[in-house]
Amino acid sequence: MKPELRVLVVEDESSTRQEMASLLGDMPEVGEVLVASNGATAVRLLGTTSIDAAFLDILMPGLDGMDVARVLSVMSEPPSIVFVTASEAHAVEAFGIGAVDYLLKPIRPERLAEAVGRIAQLRGSGGASSPAEDLHVVQIDTGRRTVFVKRDDVQFVEAQGDYVRLHTADGTHLIRLSLSYLEEVWAAAGFIRVHRGFLIAIPWVRDLRVTSSSGLVAGTPAGDVPVSRRHSRRLRTQLMEAARRDQLGRSARPPGAVKEQP
Repeated sequence: MKPELRVLVVEDESSTRQEMASLLGDMPEVGEVLVASNGATAVRLLGTTSIDAAFLDILMPGLDGMDVARVLSVMSEPPSIVFVTASEAHAVEAFGIGAVDYLLKPIRPERLAEAVGRIAQLRGSGGASSPAEDLHVVQIDTGRRTVFVKRDDVQFVEAQGDYVRLHTADGTHLIRLSLSYLEEVWAAAGFIRVHRGFLIAIPWVRDLRVTSSSGLVAGTPAGDVPVSRRHSRRLRTQLMEAARRDQLGRSARPPGAVKEQP
């Protein structure tokens, strides 16, 4: 039998705190739920007891969720962190701290269960992997089957409410993730923001052109992506840099050398 999790809910709104504590308490992975109404109480509690996971509201008076997370991050054996908030505005900072998940209010029981399942999986594997590492391959469970999508096959990403749609040459895939989160963890792979609701993978961009209906768009084999004026300069710069790197790579190869295909 897997060990049950000991979790802490830090939330200044009484009704939300009680709701989360009740939902967590009903989950088979959870053995005990502790609660704190503010960050200072949570820090004092953490000085006297150990926990496996902390569900932190971000916007609280005094010590907010980010402050508490920074305290947790320097512990010798830090708990898993899940942020709970009404806005996506802090997603990049949250995952930069090392959050396992980022839940939007109002809390949906299925999303809370998903976060707990992720924590249980990480704890069961000794915490050796991180969400960023796992996302080299995205696992999408449709209920009837599980689809595995390689990050390098994704040409662009489109925000759709609480979900994002991954566009590949083989079709599209809907998954519950934050666009801001993917912007952060996939930046090193060449994904950049080109519009409020779109990320694009630089290696897949084939051209830039102006259309009468959408204005400036970036063309990919999977379709056209709108580019806002705010992001157009950065996109052009990134494309030029990628072209230069490709040209340098070609020049560095000896005569007759053939580039190995992936």
